[in-house]
Amino acid sequence: MRNSARFPHTLDGLKETLVIWSAELRRAVRSGRAVVLLGLYSMFSALVLLVVGWIAGQVREAVNKQLETAGANADASAQVAEEMRKGMLGFLTSNDTAMMEALAQVPLEVLLVFKITLFFLPAYVALMGFDQISGEVGPRSMRYLTVRARRSSVLLGKFLSQATLLLGLVLIIDLAIFIYARIANPDFGFGHVVLNLLKFWLAAIVFSLSYVSLTTLCSSLFRSPAVSLVFNFIALFVFWLMDTIGQASGETGALRFLKYLSPSHYAGDLLHPKLAEFGASGAAYAGFATLFLLGAYAVLRARDL
Repeated sequence: MRNSARFPHTLDGLKETLVIWSAELRRAVRSGRAVVLLGLYSMFSALVLLVVGWIAGQVREAVNKQLETAGANADASAQVAEEMRKGMLGFLTSNDTAMMEALAQVPLEVLLVFKITLFFLPAYVALMGFDQISGEVGPRSMRYLTVRARRSSVLLGKFLSQATLLLGLVLIIDLAIFIYARIANPDFGFGHVVLNLLKFWLAAIVFSLSYVSLTTLCSSLFRSPAVSLVFNFIALFVFWLMDTIGQASGETGALRFLKYLSPSHYAGDLLHPKLAEFGASGAAYAGFATLFLLGAYAVLRARDL
């Protein structure tokens, strides 16, 4: 009897969440912010792609000139270029053999852009959703929502709307990058384009959801959206600093444990072809996302709206 009594409440909560998610997503898509965010993300990605492509082209040109001066033939030039590519790929994958084999067909420009944009993606997430809760709590319009729906439903609905919008924007940018890579690299076949597009997008999904949760937590802590944004950037800096100090401490340093407390530490295996390594990173990000959402719910539940 108790389970049957609770089940309708669960369905009601799910319906409330879906209604809020749908309404918030429509509002976000119609607003000018979605267009601005898409333009900002696309311009940044395009700039990184052009700079990386230009540097790679300059390096190849310089190497080819040196080989021509030394009298090397075309085969030798191709061999040197391949060795350089393997060296760069090994650097980006921490010399993981399985990852190097899995990413062998991906142009280095794509992998470099992915790594760089992944570093700045948390800041982009903060700009996108810093006012998702505080924007309602500050003017006290949140009370009208919580009269009609549970606070947990409001929280999850807003979180899911921000996550859905972000994943759509990331997919658009990733698709554009891979189309460019396909045009610039004829050897990058269609099958590899589709497979790696899905792989890179899935990695971005797993990575970004924990930071969307962090933004939800920061937004729920304060009534002022501006304060929420500043605190969010401080939290991102602290996490980055913890990872940096932990990495610098090595495997035996006293502060090495700090890196395990930072979400960014687990990004290295998001493109790993082995399910165990990818699953471990995914589980870590799921844990961070759950922790941040529970914290946001605790704050929202205790807050006087």
